[in-house]
Amino acid sequence: MDIELITNILYATIRTGTPLLLVALGEIICEKSGVLNLGQEGMMLLGAVAGFIAMYHSDSFLIGFGAAALTGVLISLAFAFIALHLNASQVAAGLALTILATGLSAFIGADYEGKTVTALPALTIDGLAAIPVIGKALFAQDAIVYLSWVLVILAYLFFKHHRAGLAVRAVGENPSVASNLGLPVMSIRYLAVMFGGALAGIAGAYLSLAYTPLWTENMTAGRGWIALALVVFASWRVERVMLGAYLFGFASIMHLVAQGLGLSVDGNLLAMMPYLATLAVLFILSRDPQKQRLFEPMSLAKPWHKGH
Repeated sequence: MDIELITNILYATIRTGTPLLLVALGEIICEKSGVLNLGQEGMMLLGAVAGFIAMYHSDSFLIGFGAAALTGVLISLAFAFIALHLNASQVAAGLALTILATGLSAFIGADYEGKTVTALPALTIDGLAAIPVIGKALFAQDAIVYLSWVLVILAYLFFKHHRAGLAVRAVGENPSVASNLGLPVMSIRYLAVMFGGALAGIAGAYLSLAYTPLWTENMTAGRGWIALALVVFASWRVERVMLGAYLFGFASIMHLVAQGLGLSVDGNLLAMMPYLATLAVLFILSRDPQKQRLFEPMSLAKPWHKGH
C-alpha cells in the first residue's frame, strides 16, 4: 500500500465519520440530560432534504446548513413535547419520529430526487496540507469537519469544567434531586434535545451538501442508528465518540482498503461492514453490562414530572 493511498484513506475516513460524529455528539448531550431520542435517523433525513432544498434555491451553504439545523430543532421539539411534556414513552416517541420523518423527507424531496448542487468546498491550509500522510486528512477538509472538531472540544470542556455541564449531568442522574437544588430540569432537557436535533440536521445536510452533493431518498442509510450505537460504544464520554465515529467511518470505506490491497471482494459484502461492526461492538459491550452501567445516566429514558 503506497503513501498516497494511505493519505486518501485517512482523508475519506474523516469525511465519512463526520456525520456520525455530529449525530452521536448531539445524542450524547441529549442522553446526558436523561432523554433517549431514537429519532436521529429521521432528523438526519429531514435535515438532509431541508438543507438540500435551501441550498438548491439560495446557492448559499450558510442558508442550507442553517435550514437543516432549524429543521432538526423543530422536529426535535415535537419529540420533546410528546416525550417530556406528555410523559409518553421516549422509545416509542423516538421510533415514531423516525418513521414520520422518513416518509416526510421522501414526500418533500420527491421533486428534487437525483438533482445535484455544488459541493461544500475544502478549506485547505497551505503548507500544513502538504505534510505527508496526515496533512490532507487534517488540513484539507471542509468547514463542517473543522466545526465537528471544535464542537467535540467544547463539549468536553462543557461537561468537565462548566457549571452548566454539571447541571446537565445532574439532571440526567437524578432529576428530582436536581429540581430540589433549584435546577430547571425541563428547560435543561428541552435545550439538550434541541441541540441534538440541530446537530442531527447539520449531519444530514453534510451528506446532501458535502459528502455526496445530491438528494436521494433514504440517503442516510442507517447512519442515525449507527450513531446511537456509537453513544454506547463511547460509554457516554465525549472524548471517545470521535474515535468511534472514525472507526465506523473506516469500516464504511473498506472498499478503498480492499482495492489498495488488491483484494477481490464483492462490493455488497463490503457495504455491510459498518453494520457488522455495529453488531460486533454491541455484542462485545453486552458481555459486561455492569461496567456499562457505571457510565450510563441513571435516569435515562425515565419519565419525570415535577412533584411526582
